[in-house]
This record gives sequence, structure tokens and C-alpha cells, in this order.
Amino acid sequence: MSSKAKSLEINRKVLNTGGLRATSQRALILEVIRGGHKDADEIYRQAREKKPRLSLSTVYRTLQILKKLDLIEELHFDEAHHHYEVKSSSEHQHLVCLGCGKVIEVECPLSSKMRRDVARENNFKITGVEIRMEGYCHKCHQGNK
Repeated sequence: MSSKAKSLEINRKVLNTGGLRATSQRALILEVIRGGHKDADEIYRQAREKKPRLSLSTVYRTLQILKKLDLIEELHFDEAHHHYEVKSSSEHQHLVCLGCGKVIEVECPLSSKMRRDVARENNFKITGVEIRMEGYCHKCHQGNK
């Protein structure tokens, strides 16, 4: 079995575990999201390359279902764009390029320390942390010189 076929099979199992019928379209949409942060239009474009009859409404419905099942997260980097990523078991932060919109995941050990310290100092149970840093990726930074 190819790695792509194995990946789709894993997605089907995840969907079935979540109580959702694992259609090939849903498994494909989840696979596209696993490829990195994308907005709904980009997910639609990439998924249509493999399933040309896929509709945009199917993508939007599937995104809502995957969010309800807590399999993906909807990230709001600005008012107009919502990006999606598969829920991660590890805490991470995001670098957002103001030029091209690229989103890069990074791990910052200082974030975990800050979370513990702030929770302890304020007697507060923190359930989530979102840190976003904005700037320009190497490609855009070089183009702005």
C-alpha cells in the first residue's frame, strides 16, 4: 500500500472513530488540511485536483463537522481569512507572513514556561494558548529590499 493510500486509510479510521461516515471526500479534505495551514478556498482547490466533482459547499460542511468533532482547529489570523489545521497534541505557535500569507508552525519552550507561571501567579487554569507573530518570510523579506 502506498503512503498516500495509508494516509487516506488513517483519515477514514479517524473519521469513523469520531462517529462520522468516512466518505472519500471527507478523508481527502482531512488529508489536504494535514498538509499545512490552508483556508477553505485553498482546501477546495487542492481537493478538486483529485476529485473534480467536489463542491465548495461540501468542503464548508465538512470543515464544520470536523470542527464539531474536535479534529481540526479554525484559526483566525485576520478578519477575512480563517485557516484550518489538524488538532495537535503539542502546543505550538504561528509565524504569519504579512506579504504572502504563509503560516509557519514553531515550537517555543518559553511559551510553556509562561503558561505555567501565569497560571500559578493568577490562580487560573489555562486551557489554551495562542501566540501569533507577524512579519515577513525570507522570500517576501528579500523582495522588499
